[in-house]
Amino acid sequence: MNNEIRADQIDHYNEQGFVVIDDFLDADELSLWRRDVDDAVAARQDRKVANSDTRSGDSYYDKVFTQRLNLWMDHDGMRQLMVDSRLGKMATELAGVDGIRIWHDQALIKEPWANPTGWHIDNPYWSFTSRNAISIWVALDDVTRDNGCLYFLPGTHKTATWDNAPISQDMGALFQQYPTWASQTAIAGPMKAGSCSFHNGLLAHGAGANMTPGRRRAMTCAYMPDGETFNGQANVLTPEYVATLAEGDVLDNDEQNPLLWHKTKTAVTL
Repeated sequence: MNNEIRADQIDHYNEQGFVVIDDFLDADELSLWRRDVDDAVAARQDRKVANSDTRSGDSYYDKVFTQRLNLWMDHDGMRQLMVDSRLGKMATELAGVDGIRIWHDQALIKEPWANPTGWHIDNPYWSFTSRNAISIWVALDDVTRDNGCLYFLPGTHKTATWDNAPISQDMGALFQQYPTWASQTAIAGPMKAGSCSFHNGLLAHGAGANMTPGRRRAMTCAYMPDGETFNGQANVLTPEYVATLAEGDVLDNDEQNPLLWHKTKTAVTL
């Protein structure tokens, strides 16, 4: 695994809000990730989220991608991949924080002829509010402009608030909230299989349609800086867990949000 973060990559991430890391996984690692992701997604069938009966359907959103969240919770192979201190250390260094917890993982698979992913920002969906939230996005197939690569609006993480837009048929709905962003030039992020990107939780990003008869598989994980607090939104938290929380409570439950890496604390071990 190419998991050493360089100073220039940190600088690029801070300035642009994202960074692409080529050849993140070697050939054997890529084969393992593909196998475990495929197996975990198939085992879920149409159930989207661990510990939930939410099902995928036939909506526009469901035709953007096959989305399966928190695979680490109910698949041993995915737990081995996601609860990896090397990933936590990379995210910690890029985000400039003391430690990182998993918020949620998610497989994002654009099926053949899948709809585009509208412009959006991530952190407003989540149960904590942070300018230092960060996500990894791992390409399991070659990702091109034809099959739905990511697009980034560089630097928007600096001016974003927590206003957002849903992923819908209106590709540019986000620009109603941030009209000055509409004149910016997006940067495409095609990647070879085994490469990855990291992006800030407040960076505007989207993805194109899959204009091919093949699948475009990606495995992602959103990370929460250690010490963040509950903002009142349930998101992927279970009703039982939410019932124990008040706004302002620290989200430090290792069964829900494992601590992957920290400068001074002991992280979760498998």
